[in-house]
Amino acid sequence: MTRAIFSGPRAPEDASEQWSACYGQRPCPCPVTMGEMTALFGGSFDPVHFGHLIIARSVAEQLELDRVILLPAVTPPHKDAADLTAPAHREAMVRLAIEGEPGFDVSDYDLTRTGPAYTVQTVAHFRRQFGLGAALCWIIGGDSLAELHTWYNVRDLADQCRIVTAVRPGWEKPDLDPLRALLGAVRMDKLESDILPTPRIDISSTEIRSRVRAGRSIRFLVPEAVRDYIAGHGLYRD
Repeated sequence: MTRAIFSGPRAPEDASEQWSACYGQRPCPCPVTMGEMTALFGGSFDPVHFGHLIIARSVAEQLELDRVILLPAVTPPHKDAADLTAPAHREAMVRLAIEGEPGFDVSDYDLTRTGPAYTVQTVAHFRRQFGLGAALCWIIGGDSLAELHTWYNVRDLADQCRIVTAVRPGWEKPDLDPLRALLGAVRMDKLESDILPTPRIDISSTEIRSRVRAGRSIRFLVPEAVRDYIAGHGLYRD
């Protein structure tokens, strides 16, 4: 039986609009009941594209999630903040991308932090917001699984939430012995059981930025509202 799906708020009209987003700077007003399942999906989203959205929807359907919360990161640990588009623009594009999509929402939590956005700290925040009765997942890609053993406090992360790995057709399982040594057999078995197949969508944010700089079309790569926002704000031209 399919679960009821949560519908997110509207997108802002402009990146300068002052949002105090649900799940962000203020306590979440949305009730969370025992047994509800929420997935957190973090990334730079520079820009968000159909590949991100299709993966999120695929995971939501396979796990029968109540909601997926996308979290644009102010500074992912593996990236330089100087290379990223302004947080307000990235948040605005994500909001536009999911506007009207049942079960999808956005949080500004990572955008309000200073320094690297460590996943275990983000999950701990939502655990405090939602309480012990809520089931939390963190979505990663197949490439991230290979380096998960290098993540900050990954053992604590595995205790706080389900780590769900979204993999594409043709994905080959990496050497997970370093991760197994950190997590132990029980956590590792749980993690491996949450490796989920998702459609192969060969779209990347890097490709989109390159196409914009070259004056080429990005139609069919991003939602139309995102394409209009990029053009309207002159993003990625330099």
